Amino acid sequence: MAQRVCIIGGGVIGLTTAYALVREGIDVTLIEARDSLGRETSFANGGQLSYRYVAPLADAGIPLQAIGWMLHGDSPLKLRPRLDLAQWRWMASFLAACRRSVNQRNGAHLLRLAMLSQSTLQGWRDEDRLNGFDWRRNGKLVTFREAASFEHARQGLADPRQQHVLSWAECVQLEPALAETPFVGAIYTPDDEVADCHGFCQQLLARLQASGRCEFLLGCKVTGIRHADGAVQAVEMGSQVLPVEQLVIAAGHRSPALALPGMNLPLYPLKGYSLTLPISAEHRAPDLSITDYNRKIVYARIGEQLRVAAMVDIVGFDPALDPKRLALLKRQARETLPNAGDYDVAIEWAGMRPATPSGVPLIGATVYRNLWLNLGHGALGFTLACGSARLLSELITQRTPSIEMHGLAPRIT
Repeated sequence: MAQRVCIIGGGVIGLTTAYALVREGIDVTLIEARDSLGRETSFANGGQLSYRYVAPLADAGIPLQAIGWMLHGDSPLKLRPRLDLAQWRWMASFLAACRRSVNQRNGAHLLRLAMLSQSTLQGWRDEDRLNGFDWRRNGKLVTFREAASFEHARQGLADPRQQHVLSWAECVQLEPALAETPFVGAIYTPDDEVADCHGFCQQLLARLQASGRCEFLLGCKVTGIRHADGAVQAVEMGSQVLPVEQLVIAAGHRSPALALPGMNLPLYPLKGYSLTLPISAEHRAPDLSITDYNRKIVYARIGEQLRVAAMVDIVGFDPALDPKRLALLKRQARETLPNAGDYDVAIEWAGMRPATPSGVPLIGATVYRNLWLNLGHGALGFTLACGSARLLSELITQRTPSIEMHGLAPRIT
């Protein structure tokens, strides 16, 4: 049986990892730099649990498309080149992954992990009665404004048995809120889900506290990791030193600062934005989750609120709200779904999504025998969290992983 496990990072990845380990009877210490949990990238993300639509951003044609985006002020992508070697290395690796064959291979890895994640969350909901986070299996429409992109999507369905091609008229019949939209068609996935990620984090926190097996160290920033003879020995939090037996790094886009010699963590933050709109009786919010493919905007009804999320800003490590980007998001959402909620009182948010160039997370062992990674989920953190946590708990407890780890385990360099 594994020794006590220390986890760095209190977002949805760190919390699900702690929960999976505690379910296996393992004692856990969770360290979070902030004074509360689930407050950064997990706080107000898109809310979609998009299990069957997990194609990586890196794909053939994306570099040319990105150039076009960057020439327009209303594009979903914003790039601000910096004197930052990490940014340039990440972009070079991203460009190398922009091939159709690579995209399909990585998409298959993500789909395998996503299916495990869905079944794992279902198990926790059924077996543990885990609820209270506005979970619904509401289905999802990936909608298209252009016939060419629609046809491309039709030809590349990840799971044709569970994904259905719909005309615009069929979309409106299924989701009346789309009656005045400019879409030409959609891919419909009936089994995709929606939930409040921050609410999910709070429910995990409550269960972990009740278990008596999880100690929380909040407001504690890890400043270093001590190691010797191929193993980690302790984490440093300023002047405080905490000995560790097993250590998991799940600190999102800040994880590269904790990398030890011999470790390559190719992560970079992809900044995204969201609006949270209250829904009243006079509004007509979509019940299904919607992804506007061409504008890269997602819509998800979470309880009595509508979450609108978008943008990929490669601009460094500044989490500050960008008024121009938020204004663009609000304008485009109003144009598409003008009566979906109260845009005038929308809560604005920005988060730093920790992404690998390939879009595939890093889950598993490192060159240090008691150091583990659970990193790099990008925009799919909530979708992939439960499956990633389950896999890592199986690896740490020396059990056979539930799915093939090829393509998911970190390359040890």
